Order: sequence, then C-alpha cells, then structure tokens
Amino acid sequence: MARPKAFNKDEALDAAIGVFREHGFAGTSAGMLTDAMKIGRQSLYDTFHDKWDLYRAAVQRYAETEIHAHLATLRSQPKARDGIQRLIARVVADAHTPCLGVGSICEFGHGRADLTQIHHDAARVLEDALTARIKEAQADGDIAPDLDPKHVAGFVSANIAGIRIAARSGASAGDLQALGNLALRVLA
Repeated sequence: MARPKAFNKDEALDAAIGVFREHGFAGTSAGMLTDAMKIGRQSLYDTFHDKWDLYRAAVQRYAETEIHAHLATLRSQPKARDGIQRLIARVVADAHTPCLGVGSICEFGHGRADLTQIHHDAARVLEDALTARIKEAQADGDIAPDLDPKHVAGFVSANIAGIRIAARSGASAGDLQALGNLALRVLA
C-alpha cells in the first residue's frame, strides 16, 4: 500500500519556481530542487515524473499567477492609462526578482512546443487585456489615437520583458524606473 504524500504539492511547486527563476532549467539540479521543495528525490519523481515535467508545471503555474497579477493591476484603476502605468510600475518594482517566463524564453526560445504554447497563451491574454485598456485610454484622450492598439500592446509587453532583462543584467532601480517612464511617455 502506497503512503500518502506528506507534502503540499502547490507549496513544493512554488519552491521549485523559485529555484528555476534563479537558475533556469539547465542550471538547476535535482538536489537543488529537493532541498528547496523539502521533499525526497523519490517524491519528486513520483509526483512530477521528471525534471522537465516539473519545469513545465512550474512555468505554467508561474504564467497563470503572473498574468493574474498583471490583469488585476491593469484593471485596478478606473482610468485605463493609470492602470497601464500601475502595471509598468509593478514590473519595475519586481524586476530584480528573476522572471521565469522571460528566463524560459531566453533559455529555450521556440525550441520546445509545450513551453511555446504556455508563453503564447499567456501573452495572448495579457495583450488582449492591454489592447482593451489602450482603446479605453485612446477614447479618453490619454494615448495617441493614431496608434494601433494591438501594436501598442505589443510595445508595452516588449517593454515589460526588456525591463526584466535589464534588471537581470544589473540595471539599477533608477535605470529601471527611467525605462518604465519612457515606455509611458512614448504612448502620449
């Protein structure tokens, strides 16, 4: 008879996310994962099958959590431009914590269809929400009306990734704030 799991799978997955955020897939060992997750190697494999399945689950959970937080921030203000500004401010404030989404794209590009689908789905949700808020801001006169809302959403998304990459490469808090401010200024 199999013993019931003596750990919380969600907590263990969150711990794995932290390791993968910092070290990427290739830089993470099974020992690093079991130490962080506070589980044995057999429990890791029984629950998550292998390192790749754990990584994919971590990227999926991270994407869902991060998109939810982005959408909540984007929709947190009555004025659309203020919501966009808050979104960029959130990214700037958290930029020194490595992003698993950007990290996995940098590590694998489009080489893994399963990861590409996770990233594509998350990007579509965020860009659809951004496009809607950009149209609202254009209607309010807060973003130039001659800009294509989908292109602006892509620009904001690219700046989010750029800010996170700049932070990972050592940019100062002031430099990150300047990048965020420039992204907003371009939209005027």
